[in-house]
Amino acid sequence: MTTNIMLGGVGGQGLILMTKIICQAALADDFDVKSNDVVGLSQRGGMVWGNVRIGNRVYSPNIPPGEGDILVAMEPIEGLRWSSVLKEKATIILNSKRFYPTMVQQEKHEYPIAEVENLKEAFKVIEINAFDEALKIGKKQVSNVILLGILSVFIDIKVDTWKKAVANNVPNKTIEMNLRAFDFGVSIGEGYK
Repeated sequence: MTTNIMLGGVGGQGLILMTKIICQAALADDFDVKSNDVVGLSQRGGMVWGNVRIGNRVYSPNIPPGEGDILVAMEPIEGLRWSSVLKEKATIILNSKRFYPTMVQQEKHEYPIAEVENLKEAFKVIEINAFDEALKIGKKQVSNVILLGILSVFIDIKVDTWKKAVANNVPNKTIEMNLRAFDFGVSIGEGYK
């Protein structure tokens, strides 16, 4: 069985690093993994996204339409945008910290608050302001590691394997803080399992 993970965010949020950690953890636990990232718009603060597919044998990084199991939305609009790739009753791990797009900043569009809230009717939504929680732990940059901790609860990869992948991909002086962030995310995710 293949687990299909969609990641969506805004340029500069660390999507490539998240994808790398997920893939390294899966490979270390002897899964086949395929992934891709689309980050060209990141230079302008635009949307970025990626797919990770984990299983015994995976042939393509692309998630078939309507087959996404989990969406890690690093920003609420990206949760709304990429929900269309998900199965019914799939899980969305939603960072509630908003990054307002240019059209909203220029008051040409409204932020789709109601539409984001409506995701809870169709999917299991785990909503957390990972940005604020990361600041409490020490740095806003660990917000994605909180999201990874939540994700880890829903993927059949050993916790120690996840922690090694995190430690191998963050600066040495931040390993302890990142592992605290990961453990915090795990504690949140376990409440939704």
